[in-house]
Amino acid sequence: MSTALGSVPRRLALHVHDRVESWRTGSRGSQVYVLCLLLGGSAASFAAAWAAPELVPVTVWFVWLLLGVLLLRTLPLVVLSGFILVAAGATTLHEGVDGPAVATLVTLAVSVGLVVYQSSRQRSGLPVALSEPMLAQLRDRLQRQGVVPPLPDPWRSQSAMLSAHGTGYAGDFLVADLREDRHLEMVLVDVCGKGASVGPQALQFAGALGGLVGALPPDALMRAANAFLLRQESDESFATAVHVRVDLVTGDYTITSAGHPPVLHWFPARSEWDVDNARGTALGVVPDPELHASEGRLGAGEALMFYTDGVIETRGRDLDDGLEWLRGVARTRVLAAGFAGFARAVLTKVPRGDDDRAVLVLDLRAD
Repeated sequence: MSTALGSVPRRLALHVHDRVESWRTGSRGSQVYVLCLLLGGSAASFAAAWAAPELVPVTVWFVWLLLGVLLLRTLPLVVLSGFILVAAGATTLHEGVDGPAVATLVTLAVSVGLVVYQSSRQRSGLPVALSEPMLAQLRDRLQRQGVVPPLPDPWRSQSAMLSAHGTGYAGDFLVADLREDRHLEMVLVDVCGKGASVGPQALQFAGALGGLVGALPPDALMRAANAFLLRQESDESFATAVHVRVDLVTGDYTITSAGHPPVLHWFPARSEWDVDNARGTALGVVPDPELHASEGRLGAGEALMFYTDGVIETRGRDLDDGLEWLRGVARTRVLAAGFAGFARAVLTKVPRGDDDRAVLVLDLRAD
């Protein structure tokens, strides 16, 4: 008997878990189930308010409406909202109409109109409680793209990114690949747009690049990325990008730029950041972009710095002035503290603006 009784909570917990997982899919069946639960709760509130109105506050209808907004898609929400309005109106008439009661009904009706309108504008077609996790998952996937694989000593890499408005969704992203602990490839991209509005496009482009990096030569990779953006058939589907391929044994590197701000190369012997000469046309603009790569070799104590235009372009300062500003700030930071925390430290010096910002650094320790 005790075993049977003990299995009841487990079966109940399993049932609840299955229903929650079904609801997370957004399926029609799960929505009907949740709607029935909310309608049942609302009906119980109606019965209680009819029998003992002094025990049921008017605010109970707003609670059921709020639960509907969180859990239901548009059509089930309309059904629940209609029932709530009818039930609230009936109980109000039963109690007797006065000024406060009318004001409450009007407030409830306006609230219902607003929540139904907002739900109908949800492009995802999902209730609020499912839309937010979906966006968070999108953000997390985009951020995971920016993780450089662990590098063999004495190589180090670090990156830092900030979205335009601190939302966590940005058009700047990084894709990296390491083969055989020797051949490192990284692509830093700045997609047209900023903040949350460009997040889905950046994620889509990052997925495409993630499947190509390491599988194609740099020039072919950039041209494949260019073709991908041209196929989007959008006036705003373009991006700047910089690709670097480094042989971690010899230090030889090749930089290919597509409309991106120039890479900076740190030379400790002269304590200066030199401007790399790789240049090119932005991706997604013309079918056959110009791409001029540069080659070099990283020696002990040297570094390469990549960044997006949000780092050097601000109001009242053009790109050339911004580049000189960045060289000065970066030089001071290296001389004062080396490369520990360098990327984040540089971003903290950038004036707050309306563009996404990213810094990527690859250095070869001298010791």
